[in-house]
Amino acid sequence: MGRWLDETIGVRPRQSNPPVAERGGDGVIGVLTFHRCINYGSYWQARSLVEGLRAGGHNAVLLDHQSEEVRRREWRCAFQPLLPQRSARSDLPAYGRKARKLLEAVDRLPLSAPFELEQPHTMPRVDTVVIGSDEVWNLHHPWYGGSRPFYGEGLPAGRVMSYAASFGNYDAGNGLGAEWAGRLRALDAISVRDRNAQELVRGAIGLEAPLVLDPVLQFPFARMGRSAEPFILVYGHNFPDWYAQAVRAHADARGLRLVSIGYRNDWAHEQWLDASPQEFAEAMTATAALATNFFHGCVFALLNARPFACVASSYRANKLRDLMEVAGTEHRRVEEHASGQVGTLLDTPLAPEVSERLANMRAQSSAFLATVLG
Repeated sequence: MGRWLDETIGVRPRQSNPPVAERGGDGVIGVLTFHRCINYGSYWQARSLVEGLRAGGHNAVLLDHQSEEVRRREWRCAFQPLLPQRSARSDLPAYGRKARKLLEAVDRLPLSAPFELEQPHTMPRVDTVVIGSDEVWNLHHPWYGGSRPFYGEGLPAGRVMSYAASFGNYDAGNGLGAEWAGRLRALDAISVRDRNAQELVRGAIGLEAPLVLDPVLQFPFARMGRSAEPFILVYGHNFPDWYAQAVRAHADARGLRLVSIGYRNDWAHEQWLDASPQEFAEAMTATAALATNFFHGCVFALLNARPFACVASSYRANKLRDLMEVAGTEHRRVEEHASGQVGTLLDTPLAPEVSERLANMRAQSSAFLATVLG
């Protein structure tokens, strides 16, 4: 599959700048996250965290882990994101262009020398590893689940900590076994992104982990400063029919285009499947409103103070619920019985209290980073 995949999406030998940290060493901070996922949110959280740390005066790089097995699974998902519904053959070139643009954007970020994820001891030594953001501790993740380096095991570093780590859809009710709890206990500092993660850490090691903002909200490099334009962005896939019908009815009543970005949603007026990460951020800033079932869809709506209405999928229920609670926007997470509210939410600006809550959380997050990184 590897050769077919490279030819299909046009992958070329890596042309990025030389690795920033060949040998690592004193003062280097390595960010360990899902930076090569074919996903706009994963890209922007990784970029925002490493650039935010660098803007704060730290010598930060993304730890460029590689895994052929992860790569295969990632690309299968990139070309077939709507399973169990298979992508139309006519969409495959666009999904390939999207994947190539994301890869090329990642290769322009500050990266360490590459190393095998399954051999973390070969990673260039750094002073500090920052694990996160993203669902780096999700034991149910379909290809990263149970990967021990994301719990700090085998990493050649003076200190290992987490920033905005999440367990994703691994629910607090499952608890953590002694093995995983021991790995968390060995970390030098822990912060998490959601209440579900707080509860899991508390139950496992008795620590009340600080709650911090996702890097996209903490370090707003992805906010482009454009005014709203007459379209509604759709970000996500496999929306329930009642939600799709409510969004489409609202858009038609207002004479607004629905633009589905990154994934096909046939109920939208336009399909923009191959946006680059930069184009994605620009569209998120320019949209008049956002319809989404993705965590980072909500994050970008909050970042740009755009009206939105979200619906939770089972995979993202924990993340969406807890983000809405932190932001004070619980009412923007709609259920089928309240489908009549979707249009109103897409029309209604965010309350001023939302920006105040985010500013307080940003200060709390900055205080955590200042304490653990100096």
